[in-house]
Amino acid sequence: MRIGIDLGGTKTEGVLLADDGSEMMRIRYPTPQSSGYEAILTTITNLVIELETVAKEPCTVGIGTPGAISRSDNLLKNSNTPCLTDQPFQTDIEDRLKRLIRIENDANCFAQSEAIDGAGQSFETIFGVILGTGVGGGIVVREKLLQGRLHIAGEWGHNVLEKEGPLCYCGQKGCVETFLSGPGLVAEFERLGGSPGVTAETIINESEQDNHLAKKCVENYLKHFGKALAMVINILDPHAIVLGGGLSNFHRLYTDGYKEVQKHVFWHRFDTPILKHKNGDSAGVRGAAQLWPG
Repeated sequence: MRIGIDLGGTKTEGVLLADDGSEMMRIRYPTPQSSGYEAILTTITNLVIELETVAKEPCTVGIGTPGAISRSDNLLKNSNTPCLTDQPFQTDIEDRLKRLIRIENDANCFAQSEAIDGAGQSFETIFGVILGTGVGGGIVVREKLLQGRLHIAGEWGHNVLEKEGPLCYCGQKGCVETFLSGPGLVAEFERLGGSPGVTAETIINESEQDNHLAKKCVENYLKHFGKALAMVINILDPHAIVLGGGLSNFHRLYTDGYKEVQKHVFWHRFDTPILKHKNGDSAGVRGAAQLWPG
C-alpha cells in the first residue's frame, strides 16, 4: 500500500491508497505555523505512523511539498513556507522514517493525480493549477510529469503580472501568486478598504450578495486570472487545464474567469477546457502517493 502526504501552507494531509488505488483512509493535521521546521517534520512523521497503523504493514511514502528539491545540492528550494527553504528535507524525513521516500512539488503531484485518474485523464497534455495558500502549476504530457531542467516547469505563480504590484516572498513585485492566492485575494480586499482579517471564502460569498468592495475585489481577481492563465496557454497550449486548491471551488472561474482568459489568448477561437478537479481540491495528496507505482 502507498501513503501520500500533501504539505500545505495551512494543512498537512495524508492518504492511504490500497493496491487498486482506492482510498482506505484520509487524515488532516494543521501545518505548524510558528514552531518551525522540526515541528513540520514531526507532523509528517506522525501522519505516516497513524496511516501505517491502519495499513498494518510498512508502506511506500510520497510527499508533495511547496517548492522542489534542487538537483545540485538536494536542498528544498523556493518554498512559500520559509522555514523549509534550503533545508535537507528529504534526508531528514528519510532519517526519521527509516526508508527511502519520493518528494515532488505539490502542484506537480496535483497535476499528475488529475492526469492519471482525474479530470485530465483523457487529455494528451494538461496544465494543473493550484490556487490556494500559494499558486503553482504542473505539466503532464501523456501521463508523464514534465519537471524541466531546473525542476521548475509549471511555476507560473512567480511570473510577474504587474511590475509595481505587491511584494512577493520570493523578492519580486507583482507575481501572479500575490494576486491569485487566497492571501492575495484577502490583501486586495484590504487594499480596497475592506476590513482586515476576512477570509477569501467570505469575500467570495459577500461578492454574490452585492457587497460593493467584495464585488470589486472579485472582479479584479477574475481579470488577473484571465491575464495570467492566458500567458501560460500562449506558451504551452495544453489540451486541458485542471484547477485545484481551495479557490478552485469558486464557480465563476469556469464562466466569467474563462471569458477573461479568452480575451488574452492569441488565437481566433479559444475553446481549451478549464476543468474543476475530479479527485478533490487537494488531489495532490493522491498524486504524492502515486509517485510510487501501484
